[in-house]
Amino acid sequence: MLRVALRNVQAHLVRLGLSILAVVLGVSFVAGTFSLREMLSDTFDGIVDAGTSSDVYLRGADDVSTLVQENASAGAVRNTIPADLVTTVAQVDGVAHAFADLTGPLVLVGADGTVPPTTGAPTFGLAWYADDPATPISEGAAPSGPAEFMLEAGALETTGLAVGDTTTLVVGGQLTEATLTGIVDMGASMAGATIVFFDEATAAAAFSPDGMVSTISVLGDGSVDDTVLAERVDAAVRPAAGATDAAPVEVVTGETAREEARDEISTMLGFVETFLLVFAGISLFVGGFIISNTFAMTVRQRQREFALLRAVGASPLQVFVSILVQAAVVGAIGGALGVAGGLGLVLALKALFASMGMELAGSVPVSTSMVVISLVLGIVVSILSAAVPARRAALVAPVEAMRDDSPAQSASLRVRTIAGLVVAGAGASAVIAAVVTAARDDTASTGSVLGIGAAAVVVGVLLLAPAIAKPVLRVMALPFVWLVKPLGKLASGNVTRNPRRTASTASALMIGMSLVGAASVLAASAQSSVSSIVENESRADLIVQSATGTLPAGVVSDIDALPEVGAADAMLLDQYFVTDATGGDPVSLYALGADPGVFDRSWATEAVEGDLDTLADGQVSVLKSAMTSNGWALGDSLTLSTQVGEVEVTIGSVFDSPALGTPLLVADSIFDQLALSPADMATMVLLQAADGVSQADLDAAVTAAAKPYMIVSVMDNDKFVSSLAAQVDQVLTILYALLGLSIVIAILGIVNTLALSVIERTREIGLMRAVGLGRAQLAATITIESVLTAVFGTVLGLAVGVGLAAGMPTVFQSSGLTELVVPWGGLAVMLGISVVVGVLAAAWPAIRAARLPVLEAVTVD
Repeated sequence: MLRVALRNVQAHLVRLGLSILAVVLGVSFVAGTFSLREMLSDTFDGIVDAGTSSDVYLRGADDVSTLVQENASAGAVRNTIPADLVTTVAQVDGVAHAFADLTGPLVLVGADGTVPPTTGAPTFGLAWYADDPATPISEGAAPSGPAEFMLEAGALETTGLAVGDTTTLVVGGQLTEATLTGIVDMGASMAGATIVFFDEATAAAAFSPDGMVSTISVLGDGSVDDTVLAERVDAAVRPAAGATDAAPVEVVTGETAREEARDEISTMLGFVETFLLVFAGISLFVGGFIISNTFAMTVRQRQREFALLRAVGASPLQVFVSILVQAAVVGAIGGALGVAGGLGLVLALKALFASMGMELAGSVPVSTSMVVISLVLGIVVSILSAAVPARRAALVAPVEAMRDDSPAQSASLRVRTIAGLVVAGAGASAVIAAVVTAARDDTASTGSVLGIGAAAVVVGVLLLAPAIAKPVLRVMALPFVWLVKPLGKLASGNVTRNPRRTASTASALMIGMSLVGAASVLAASAQSSVSSIVENESRADLIVQSATGTLPAGVVSDIDALPEVGAADAMLLDQYFVTDATGGDPVSLYALGADPGVFDRSWATEAVEGDLDTLADGQVSVLKSAMTSNGWALGDSLTLSTQVGEVEVTIGSVFDSPALGTPLLVADSIFDQLALSPADMATMVLLQAADGVSQADLDAAVTAAAKPYMIVSVMDNDKFVSSLAAQVDQVLTILYALLGLSIVIAILGIVNTLALSVIERTREIGLMRAVGLGRAQLAATITIESVLTAVFGTVLGLAVGVGLAAGMPTVFQSSGLTELVVPWGGLAVMLGISVVVGVLAAAWPAIRAARLPVLEAVTVD
């Protein structure tokens, strides 16, 4: 039977070709994801090795990660330590050199006068030390003074600068004209990061004005190993750090620091990997419909062959296994080609990243685990997809299959329909329950219930699809029946003759379109919600923001000093430990600091309890959802703490503003007490024109003041809304691109079904041609079938996606999703695209059918 199975694969390789292609596309995504992750891991490991090459490190002993902005660092964020510990460490026996790691963000203007575009990689400054072997100068000379700097070699191409060029830097919020004096080659790709080197004095003034640093690097003289050296350094700094007012210090070996950094990066890359694998899973799931359809139709066409095998002694199990062997071969071929496709995809991505300034290290990795997983995945998906058709083939009686008339009708849809109604009903009930609960209590956490319910609805609709296919398709076919006689009726009969097959073909497209529809509604609703919030709450004439998330202190003071500006309200963001009077564990919450008068001038948020005027008295305002989740009440006492200090406050009001979003509002006076450098923590500035100044004049003056800082944007409310909407569009574009693979596979499914249907109906086609049906008419009939299938899948998918997404604004209203908008125009475009998809998918099967010789076709068994 194994030989029979392999010969059947060879004989029907063309029929199985699109199934193999579906596996190839899905597995390519999986293999590419694993390969890309390994390449990214190698790249960042190289950065870690180059950036943390010292033997021993001194760092803060307290992990204050929850006190700083999330995702601000790849590793744990710790308290700062005194830079002058370098003097103590340098005297330790076995230490060759010790350096204070002076570093901070900055803005570098490229040779063309603009800030070079990045792929999200940072631009930051470092102190350069002549004795540090990790930063050798490959060209030029070391900098001296604030008007000179060096660049890491990888940044030359993106900035367009060369040794001797003079450009503008924004360091510590101040504009500086400086000359590039040299190039540093760190021996590894920095993945698009731009690293600027200054002399020690300049870096200390810019990045450590308080004399505190994040780490101190120590190089040994080779006389002892790193562990012994770390113990000696720890013993030396312990008395100095042990003073009552001293910052806690921890000493670790370089290998420990590097291992921790690799672990943190691995965790972050794991999230990216999971995100991509979800879409790969969707693609393989959709591809399973193609494989199942292919084998179902192949089994129908080969029932007489299976009957003969049964007649000569083959058991049902042998027939079943022979079909699964064929499926395994399809999966193995598709998996092997998918591995090659995945590597090709990563090569393309590597070239794309390189063109954007993010050079990935090394060649495309090919690991044994990646190859094995890809092959096994392709085989398993193929076998599971073919299992049901294989079971049907094994259970058909030999006498029944050898009859001259059509094979027995498919089993009743009753059980499947009942199961679909139960699953879809349970899912819909969960979705409704989530929406109703959220409507009654906008702080309720019902997102997971909505997600589980939505998944159940999709599965239920997939089960119900055959039952609803026939009546729905008959209605959809009416325009063709009326306008394209008799072809419309022929096509309608063909797509409704086997509702299982049609539904299976359309379901592949339905899955992709349901996700696209839900994403479209979510994006449109998010954009409308943002617009509504800004229109309702913003009273500012202009809003100033930075591409880096925080505004340089210099631009804030420059704009505030303009005579055209009547009021400049800076909104400051930080994160605090918050402890209530019960003495429980502290919670970490974001806080927005502002002049209390901003709510009478530039922003219209109102308190739902208490009065925002209490901010001026040193009290705080708490977001309604944060009040509920933490069990606080108006008048409760809270302790706000950061690495700088702590403040006792009282809850004076409660607000509910998705626009502000942060759990806490504090007066700028309190913010100044708790922030290390409040002037550098402004996320935006709300501006109002001075009396008698038009908005146009204000815009011109502020734009001129902000222009030298390069990264600062000046927007009115409409432009501000557009910028936020553009961020939603970027996310939507990524989702569309990833979901596009599943839709492409679904299109292949339509092509596959039509092509196999042509083979299955060869004799029927020959007879129709013999009685006068022309080639163009035959091609038109198949095209109508394809269009009906594509439109059915699209309508079903969009209906499910839009219906499920309609509950999201209620469930996620506390997150700022306050409006429900259905983009009917966009959905109509998708429906139109489905018609085009149907026409294109029918091209090859229609041409193939039209070219069938009539005499040969009518004689086919």
